[in-house]
Amino acid sequence: MTKSPLARALVVDDDRAWQDILSELLSDAGLVVDTAASLEAAALSIHSHSHRMAVVDLSLRAEDPHNQDGLVVLETIRRMDPGCVAVLLTGFATVELAVSALKNFGAYTCLQKEIFQRRQFRNIVNQILASAPLLQPASASLPFESRGRSGMEQTLEYDGPWRPVDQALVVEDDAGWREILFELLKDTAYHVRLCASYGEALGCLRHEKYRLAVIDLSLGGESDWPADANGRVLEGTQLLDYTRAEGIPTIVVSGVAAPIEIERAYREQGVFAFLAKQAFDRHTFLQTVKEARAATRAGNKLKTLTGREEEILLLLAQGHTNQEIAGRLFISVNTVKRHLKAIFQKLDVHTRSAAAAKAAGLNSPPEPL
Repeated sequence: MTKSPLARALVVDDDRAWQDILSELLSDAGLVVDTAASLEAAALSIHSHSHRMAVVDLSLRAEDPHNQDGLVVLETIRRMDPGCVAVLLTGFATVELAVSALKNFGAYTCLQKEIFQRRQFRNIVNQILASAPLLQPASASLPFESRGRSGMEQTLEYDGPWRPVDQALVVEDDAGWREILFELLKDTAYHVRLCASYGEALGCLRHEKYRLAVIDLSLGGESDWPADANGRVLEGTQLLDYTRAEGIPTIVVSGVAAPIEIERAYREQGVFAFLAKQAFDRHTFLQTVKEARAATRAGNKLKTLTGREEEILLLLAQGHTNQEIAGRLFISVNTVKRHLKAIFQKLDVHTRSAAAAKAAGLNSPPEPL
C-alpha cells in the first residue's frame, strides 16, 4: 500500500529565528515545511508546490519598516494555491491591517509577534488541519505546476465506480483554479477536459461535445484582444460567443467582476451564471452546476417535441384551456388531448402546471390569431 505524501506548509519570514520557531511547530504537527525569506522566494515555492497552510510575515525587508510584501504573498497564494490556508504574522499589526488581511486577502487570522504564544499557534494549526481541505489534489505527489495540466496535454477523468456520460470543459489559465474546478466537477460525475488558453479551448469545442463549460474571462492573452476597464485581456469572452452558438450552458468563474462585464456576459453571451472568484463558494458553484445540468436535460426533452406540440405547450403555458387551444389552432379538442398526452410523456410530467413550467425553454409564443 502506497503511503500518502505528507501535507506541506510554507513559512515566509525574513527573520531566520522566526523561520526556525514556526518550522519546528509546523513540523511537530506533521507537516513538511518550506521556508522563504523574500517575496521572490515565496513566489517560487508557491509555484513549485501546493500547501495545506502558510504563515506569512507582513514585512519581508528589515531595512524598510513600511514594507508590506507579505500582502503580495497572500494575494499570490489566493490566486495560485487557493486551497492553502494563510495566516498573517506581523510585528506591525493594526485593526485596519487585520481586517484587510482577512477580508481582502483571504487570511485565516492575523497574529502579532509581540504577543505570540506557542500554545495559541498550535491550536490554530490544529483547527486548520482538522477542517476539510479547500482543495483535495488529484495528484498530490506531483509538483504543483505539473498537476491540473491543460486539455491537450492531459484529459482528467472521473475515477469513481462508474464512468460519467456528461463532459465538461474548463478554461482557466491558473493551475490552482483549474484543479479546484476539476475536483468539484469530478465530484458531480462530469468527465472533465482542462484547457489553459483560448486556442486550446477553441480546438476542443470544435472537435468534442460538451454538456457544460466553465470559463474564466481573462486568459492572459495578447494585447490586441478585448480588455476590461483595468486593461485585463478578456480572451474568454470570445469563447462565450462560441458556447452560446453551440447551446452549451456556460458558467463564468472569473476575477473580472466589473458590473459592465457581468451584464454583458448575461445579455450578449447568454451565460447561465457568473461567479466572481473574489467571493467564490464551493456550495454555490455545485448548486449552479446542478441547476445547469437540470436545465440542459429539460432543454433536450423540449427538442423532442414536434412543431405542433410546441404550439400547444406554449398556449397551455399561457393558461388556455383545451377548448381554447383547439379553437386557436383549428383542431378538435380530442386532438389537443392526444398531443398533450404525448407532451406529458416526452417531458416526463403529469400535470398541466408542470408542463407549463417546462415551456420556459421554448421560443416566444405564437402571435394571436
